Amino acid sequence: MSYLVIPEALRARIAEGVYAGGLPSEAEIGREFGVASTTVRRALRALEESGAIAGVGRQVAAVGRLAPYEQIMTDLHRRIREGVLPAGARLPSEAELVETYGVARGTVRRAARELEAAGYVRAQQGVGCFVSPTS
Repeated sequence: MSYLVIPEALRARIAEGVYAGGLPSEAEIGREFGVASTTVRRALRALEESGAIAGVGRQVAAVGRLAPYEQIMTDLHRRIREGVLPAGARLPSEAELVETYGVARGTVRRAARELEAAGYVRAQQGVGCFVSPTS
């Protein structure tokens, strides 16, 4: 399927209100249309250029909605606060979080970086992220 056909299909769904809460992730679109991520990005760029979607996060007029990385951060922070993820506990792997939240790996990485910058987790290269003792 061509990167020129995908924007038309997505544009029709946007018009029907299918994506009122925002577009699916690049990974989901790629799986649905059976194309590589670069093809999905070219298709989304074409939609951006036509004004059908906004560039950052590629959301369809979802005012007040948290960005996907913020949703992941909020959920993980809540789990830390509630003790579901106690101090020293390893966070789920990137692959598990990608699957759970239906987002791209970069989105999960950004959420982890933000949690680390806020002092809630500490990353150990090649091992994973762990809840900070001071959380």
